[in-house]
Amino acid sequence: MSIQRAENVDHQLVRGIGIPALTANIISSTIGAGIFVIPATIATGLGPAAPLAFVCCAIAMVLFVTCFAIAGSRVSLTGGLYAYVEVAFGRYVGFLAGILYFLTALGAVAGVVNVLANQVALVVPFLGGPAMRIAMMFAVYGSLVFINIRGVRNGAGAVTVITLAKLLPLLLFIGVGIFFIQGPNISWGGWPTSKSLGDAVVLLMFAFVGIEVALIPSGEVKNPSRTVPRSAYLALVVTTIIYILIQIVAQGTLGADLANHTDAPLAESAAKFLGNFGRMVLVTGAAISAFGFVTSDILSSPRMIFAFGRDGALPEFFAHVHPRYRSPDVAIITYAALAFILSISGTFEKLAVLSNVAVLLMYLLCCASCWVLVGRNVPSDGQPLNFPGMKVVPGLAIAAIIWILGQASLGESSVTGDTRAGLLLAAKVLVGASVWYLVSVLVRRKS
Repeated sequence: MSIQRAENVDHQLVRGIGIPALTANIISSTIGAGIFVIPATIATGLGPAAPLAFVCCAIAMVLFVTCFAIAGSRVSLTGGLYAYVEVAFGRYVGFLAGILYFLTALGAVAGVVNVLANQVALVVPFLGGPAMRIAMMFAVYGSLVFINIRGVRNGAGAVTVITLAKLLPLLLFIGVGIFFIQGPNISWGGWPTSKSLGDAVVLLMFAFVGIEVALIPSGEVKNPSRTVPRSAYLALVVTTIIYILIQIVAQGTLGADLANHTDAPLAESAAKFLGNFGRMVLVTGAAISAFGFVTSDILSSPRMIFAFGRDGALPEFFAHVHPRYRSPDVAIITYAALAFILSISGTFEKLAVLSNVAVLLMYLLCCASCWVLVGRNVPSDGQPLNFPGMKVVPGLAIAAIIWILGQASLGESSVTGDTRAGLLLAAKVLVGASVWYLVSVLVRRKS
């Protein structure tokens, strides 16, 4: 499909997402339940030097975000990274990139909803039974489908509210805990080895990814050439500062004992200076954070199905737009139904971990597409992002991704879960190629 035709389809949608809403969506997609537990894992390898890994990840993410901003300021189609790759390399490569993301997102959101159900059951045991668990999952998906079908502004508004709610426990943790930091607990005994730092960066990088989810509804972003870059950088700055301060407070209050609390390190740290109230606030915060991830995902990921339908990779029915609310209603319902089916199986938490390498491969394709988009001088709805040395950034970003993937040995369970990660990734590509082939055959027969 040509850019002009795709834009004509996207023009049925409402460009209702501004800088505050997109920034909140990126933050909500990035700051998930993982930050409530990952400080202990990072401290195990680096100890007081753990903040250094956050800085390294932030530097790498600056390169990635710059590539996304360059591409996003030139391609404002629904689909985000999938649309950037498709415009640069064609429909087939774009579809494979999109299916990598789509299958990854389904597994991730199914796993997070299971985590959310577990957290709620801890507070309200009555909801832990099988039937009530399924009912609760249905209620989560059903409510978010209802909100998002009624328009992108409602969905974006819900994400903004949930983002503020999920940040409050973390800000309380930082604001109070910073006064209880013990100096010796955060003093470095020396620089970490490159191996320990590399292992920490590989693991921690997956706490920073998420921007690719928030950029999918680009066709509903106001003035994308301006909004996408500003929102991406603002969200990265906010996220990095929060992450570093969380690690410093946790390390500063628990010291070497932080590494021993792998289940709920922030809750244990909060208990040191806020007692049981602090522990409960952080446990509740983890549940809110999980719900916030699902809220952001239901706003963004269904747009991938819409983009597939728009571009002919799936039947055109999936690109249907609600006549009143001008939202991709069929795509939203389809995605939520698939995610609900996966969630009730209760077996997809590990799938979310095994899928992380696929996200970096998507990043690699997107960074490569920047060269093509800039070289072709692909037009945009506004003034595209330009700055001196712009063409060097994609090369640096690709080098960073290759280094990170090089650290992610398939034998290291801390990164990929287990040795099945490579097989899972290959299976995703195979599924994508098979779907493409079947749709192509059906289209040729129909024509």
